[in-house]
Amino acid sequence: MLTKFESKSARVKGLAFHPVRPWICASLHNGVIQLWDYRVGTVIDRFEEHDGPVRGVDFHLHEPLIVSGGDDYKIKVWDYKLRRCLFTLLGHLDYIRTVQFHPNATQFPWILSASDDQTLRLWDFQKRTCLSLLTGHNHYVMCAAFHPSEDLIVSASLDQTVRVWDTTGLRKKQMGGSTGLDSPGGMMDTNGMGRPGGNPGGVAGATALNVQAELFGTNDVVVKYVLEGHDRGVNWAAFHPTLPLLASAADDRQVKLWRMSETKAWEVDTLRGHVNNVSCCLFHPKHDLIVSNSEDRSIRVWDVSKRVGVQTFRREGDRFWIMAAHRTQNLLAAGHDSGMIVYKLERERPASTPGPANKLYYVRGRELFCHDYSRAQNGASGLDVPIATIRRVGQQAQTDGIGSAPRYISYNQHNPSEGNVLVCSEVDGGTYELITFSLTNASGSVTDGKRGSCLGPATFIGRNRFAVLDRHQRQIIVKNLNNETTKRVQPPVPNVDALLDGGASGRILLRADDRAILFEIQSRRVLGEISSPKIKSAVWSPDGSKVALLCKYGVVIADRQLEQLCSINDNVRIKSGAWDVSPTGGTASELFVYTTLHHVKYCLPSGDTGTIRTLDNPLYATRVVKDQLFCLDREARARVISIDATEARFKLALANKRVSAFACF
Repeated sequence: MLTKFESKSARVKGLAFHPVRPWICASLHNGVIQLWDYRVGTVIDRFEEHDGPVRGVDFHLHEPLIVSGGDDYKIKVWDYKLRRCLFTLLGHLDYIRTVQFHPNATQFPWILSASDDQTLRLWDFQKRTCLSLLTGHNHYVMCAAFHPSEDLIVSASLDQTVRVWDTTGLRKKQMGGSTGLDSPGGMMDTNGMGRPGGNPGGVAGATALNVQAELFGTNDVVVKYVLEGHDRGVNWAAFHPTLPLLASAADDRQVKLWRMSETKAWEVDTLRGHVNNVSCCLFHPKHDLIVSNSEDRSIRVWDVSKRVGVQTFRREGDRFWIMAAHRTQNLLAAGHDSGMIVYKLERERPASTPGPANKLYYVRGRELFCHDYSRAQNGASGLDVPIATIRRVGQQAQTDGIGSAPRYISYNQHNPSEGNVLVCSEVDGGTYELITFSLTNASGSVTDGKRGSCLGPATFIGRNRFAVLDRHQRQIIVKNLNNETTKRVQPPVPNVDALLDGGASGRILLRADDRAILFEIQSRRVLGEISSPKIKSAVWSPDGSKVALLCKYGVVIADRQLEQLCSINDNVRIKSGAWDVSPTGGTASELFVYTTLHHVKYCLPSGDTGTIRTLDNPLYATRVVKDQLFCLDREARARVISIDATEARFKLALANKRVSAFACF
C-alpha cells in the first residue's frame, strides 16, 4: 500500500472523491463534513449543519454540489462554491446510511438514499421531491448504489439480503414515455386521458397517490433479484463497473461474489479471511480485484478471477468503516476510527531506461519494448519494437495491480555488441531478471531466465558485469552475464538500501540514509559523497559530466565527482526528469527538465529554476530535444509534448556569457 495522504479527525463514516479535482469529502461521526485537498493535505472547507453523525456523502459529477445524509433523518444538498446548504430533503423516518447522485446526473437529477426506516428513496433534487419509495427490506438498509451504466440499483440490509432493483419504469416515466410499470392511481397518460383505475379527481387523486406511495411504495422501481446467502446482516453491496458482477460484505465476516444474468442472479464464491464484521467492499476500478475493509482493523485485497486473498493491510487500534474509489485515477480511500487514508495499491511509474543513441527501453504490462525515436512517423514520438515477454516470478506476482509489475529497468551502456537489460521488481522482497538480445534483430534472439534476488535496482558496471545489493547481508555482489558471482564487496558505510548508476564503468552510487556515495568497486574507494534526502533515482547527463539526483521533494545536481552544483526544493513530489540532448544550441547536458504531478519545470546547474508548462495528468520525462519533451504516461504509452524553454535557454546563455546567442531571443 502506498499512502498518499492521511488525516486525523473523528470517526469517518462517509467518503467521496471529487470526479476531477484532487479533493475528497469526509463525513464524520461528530456531525462535521470535511472537504480535503489530498494532494496538498489541507482542509478546504467544513460544513456543520447536521445534528448528529453524518453517514453518507457524495459529489455531483458536473455541478459544484455535495449531498449528505445523517442521523437527523435529513438529506442536505450543499453548494461548495457558495459554501452553504441549498436545501434539505425530508421524508425518511430514521438514520440515513448512504446518499448518492445518479451517475448520469445531467439527464437524471436523482439522489438515492438508504435508511434505517427499512426503505430506499429516490429524489429529484431539481424539483426537491421524492420520486419513488422502495420498500421490501425488513431491517435497516445499510447501503444503496446506482449501477454505473444500467437502470439498476443495489441495496444491502441487516435482513441478510442484497436486493437488485430495476429502475427502467421510472426512467421511462421521467423521460415522458408510456410504460406498464407506472405507479397506480391517477397518473395521466401521454395523450392526457386518465388511465384505467385512475382517479379523475385531480388534487384528490394526486393526494391518494401520495398516500398510497408512502404506505406501500410505487412500482416504478421493481425488485429484480433478492440475493440470499449471508448468515448475518449485510453492510455493503457494490456493482462491478463493467461486468455483471456484485460484491457484498456482511457481519458474517464474509465477502461474497455474485453474478447476474437477464433473468437471475446467483452466488459465485465466498471470500473468507476477515475476523470481524466486514464494513465495506468495492471492485477496483482498473484491476480485477475486490478491496474490502472491516472492524478487524484490516483492509484486504482479493483476486476476483482466482477468488483468493492476495494482500492484507492492518492498522493498529482503528476499525475501518467505509471505502471509496476514484472514478478515473488509481486511488482508493478508507475511513477509520481516527481519520482516513488515501492510498494506491501499487506505483504507477512505468519502468524505463535510456538505451544507446535514439532508443528508450521500457516495460508495459508484461512486455519489454524498445522505443526507437529515429523512426518517428505521423506525429508519433517513435516506433515501438517488442523485445521480450517478462515472466512472472514468485507467488505475489500472479496477480496484477498489487505491486508485482517491474519497478526498475537498467540498460547496459558499456556493451556495444549486444543488448543487456536488467528488469527488477519488488516481488518476494526483490528480484531481478537479466534479458540479453541482439541489437540488429531485437525481437529475434532473446535470452532470458537468468534471475536472482536483490534489494532495489540492479545496475551494469561494465561490458559483461552487473552489480546487485544482497538483501540479507547488504553486500555488493558483482556478477557476469552468465549470472555467476565473481566478487563480493562490503559497502563503505552501513544501511545501504539501493544501488544506482555511477555514470561510468566500474562506479556505482550507493544510497544510504539521506546521502549518496560514489563508490569505485575495483579499488573500493569512495570518490564522492553528497547529502540528499529521500533519493529516488539518478539521471546522468549524455556526456557523463553531471548527475541529477531526483528526491521526493527536490533535485540535486552534481558533477561527475559528486560535488554539488545546485539544489532545489519543491512543494509537490518530483515525478521524473531528463537532460536536454539537443545537438545544437548549447543546452545539451546543461538544461535539466523535470516533471511534478501537474507541471513541467526546468533546473540549470547554476541553480536557476522555472516552470515551463502545466500538465493535465502526470507524465514521466525520458528525453528533451529542443522544444519537445518525450515522455511516458501512466499506461506506459510513449508521448511527445511541446515545451517552450526559451527562458531557460536565455538564462543559460547569460550564465555562459554567450552574447551572440542573445540575438535568438
